[in-house]
Amino acid sequence: MKPRRPAGPGRYPLSLRRHPVRWERQLPTWRQARPGVIAEALKRAQMRPTGNWYVVGASRDVRGDRPLSGTVSGHEIVVWRSADGRLVAGPGVCPHLGAPLADSPVRCGTLVCHWHGLALNGTPFAGWEPLPVHDDGVLVWVRLDPAGGEPPLEVPVVPERPQLSRSVAAVYRAVGVCEPEDVVANRLDPWHGAWFHPYSFVDLTVVSTPDVDGPGADGPGADGPGADGPGADGSGAEGPGEDGFTVDVSFKVAGRLVVPVRAVFTAPGPRTVVMRITEGEGRGSVVETHATPLGPDSQGRPRTAVVEAVLACSDRPGFAAARTAAPVLRRIMAAAAGRLWRDDLAYAERRWALRSTGRFPG
Repeated sequence: MKPRRPAGPGRYPLSLRRHPVRWERQLPTWRQARPGVIAEALKRAQMRPTGNWYVVGASRDVRGDRPLSGTVSGHEIVVWRSADGRLVAGPGVCPHLGAPLADSPVRCGTLVCHWHGLALNGTPFAGWEPLPVHDDGVLVWVRLDPAGGEPPLEVPVVPERPQLSRSVAAVYRAVGVCEPEDVVANRLDPWHGAWFHPYSFVDLTVVSTPDVDGPGADGPGADGPGADGPGADGSGAEGPGEDGFTVDVSFKVAGRLVVPVRAVFTAPGPRTVVMRITEGEGRGSVVETHATPLGPDSQGRPRTAVVEAVLACSDRPGFAAARTAAPVLRRIMAAAAGRLWRDDLAYAERRWALRSTGRFPG
């Protein structure tokens, strides 16, 4: 059954599926999910600049008493807040005897090594050099020029988002055995949604895809803040030069109750995919998927962190009241993202396993 094109918000956000189709009777999508289309979109994404910026985690996870820590491309890093609330970032190895600064507390804006008490206030000290860091209000980014190897940018290319004051933002993080390109390739395959995630998506139709030759690969916005494609301004506009996948899909609520929307998937960079709702309920809402390489595991296999930011908004008057329950909404949103990524990481890990042994089709 071809889904009805979603309209703008009506009186009720939910729709009733009149003629639901059983999972095994839905139209196969394997003919439409052409490997060449996905591969070319991935190739164009990999050519776009990042300025050596990597997403580390959620802004709200940088607390006043302990650092946010992680590994990016094999580099241990720590991020904490100074006494005036500014972000500070640097290597996660103590310059004295190599203690893990991730385990050290923050006192009055100073990171104090728990081995011998060496205090770091964010300025260079004994070979320890701070790293450029950026807080976009939802996510924390760190710039690692040795890892990225690109010409650096002063700030990361952050996709356009709904106003934070009028939305609810949740962040989910998971780690898989794969490379960033496997995570991005997963997101650039919208055809798998209703087959692989039937508990969340139904009645999925891919309305348009980028041409294999890549119109928009070198067009306006291909390497800048507008690179996240159609609908970036919430208009839902589509054109022949837009490098995005447009999808009509219904989010499953319960039984036959669904929320039909139109969404556009784009890749503004080699480690980022953005899904933006351009029509229907929640118009303007965004899901940003960021893939951050961590380094090899004990078996030498690559590990990648998926950091997904979900920013939900709505024109409905009741949404402002719902925002008062933001802590609860964030947990629900993160749980929903986690359920999807339990499957999608298996997809990405399988793709890497086949690529690494030369068995990947195509």
